[in-house]
Amino acid sequence: MAYSREIVKRAQDRLASAKADHESQYQQCLQETYRQIPELRQIDQQLRLTVAKAAQAAFSGGGDMQAMIEQAKQENLGLQAKRQALLDATFGTGWLDETPLCPHCGGYGYIGSQMCDCLAALCREEQRKELTLLAVGDHTFDQFRLDFYPDRNDPHLGVNIRALMERTYQVCRGYGENFNEKTGNLLFSGDTGLGKTFLSACIARTVSDKGYSVMYESAGHLFSTLERAKFSGDEDARRASERYTACDLLIVDDLGTEMPGQFTTAALYTLINDRLLSGKAMIISTNLNTEDLSKRYSPQIASRLRGSFQRLAFLGDDIRLKKNWGQL
Repeated sequence: MAYSREIVKRAQDRLASAKADHESQYQQCLQETYRQIPELRQIDQQLRLTVAKAAQAAFSGGGDMQAMIEQAKQENLGLQAKRQALLDATFGTGWLDETPLCPHCGGYGYIGSQMCDCLAALCREEQRKELTLLAVGDHTFDQFRLDFYPDRNDPHLGVNIRALMERTYQVCRGYGENFNEKTGNLLFSGDTGLGKTFLSACIARTVSDKGYSVMYESAGHLFSTLERAKFSGDEDARRASERYTACDLLIVDDLGTEMPGQFTTAALYTLINDRLLSGKAMIISTNLNTEDLSKRYSPQIASRLRGSFQRLAFLGDDIRLKKNWGQL
């Protein structure tokens, strides 16, 4: 799961801040305990001395090394028992027990080279914030309304619109809930206001909540970013373009609404090809049909979309327009 460097950095900063707060609270509690039990400070100082004695004995060698270590050990155990008795008598059992911020990694975020669940959870939260900023919002599959689609046959395709959209919904929900590194690609095709962006957002949120990295971009913003990365040396754009290639799922919304041109065609072909070669999943939504895609971009791009993407048709009446007119 390839979280961007920016997301991991923000999550690490949050974890480090939480760890520092956790340790600060313990120190405040310790100082208050010293105030109420002055003898405890002396015991803690003596405990540090016994540890130093044991270490000195271990490094000094000599015939009495084991005896010195054992003596330091016994002193330490006696002091610990006395310390615990004072705490229990004053505050009750469990006072000043040092519990780490995370029981698995101690609040460091990694177990060896493996990211700990505590840091992964923060990464998911940071990614969810980023998706919200990209207008994905809090859309969920449970909010999808089949009754927004007419229960009649499409005059051109001859299929029941509501039945087709129910199948489209089920495919999208299954895609999001069962997403993994081998999940394929989807092409959403249909007119404006039929739910392509809504279901894309539902998939983005669901896949992100599973711990995968998701990039959600409008086509216009994506190609503008790629152009800045290539020609202007914009560092933010360069990092974003790397994420377009590396993320687990890339969603490109409204393909065909961007300014056309040779750069756009070349960039789209490269992006699709790179992600196909690396086995990275992609969802593209567009108002264009296959013939229009071939004319606007290239036959090669249209061929890639036909051969490597599962096409889902969106039919019905413009839901946004109906809502604006108060018909829903």
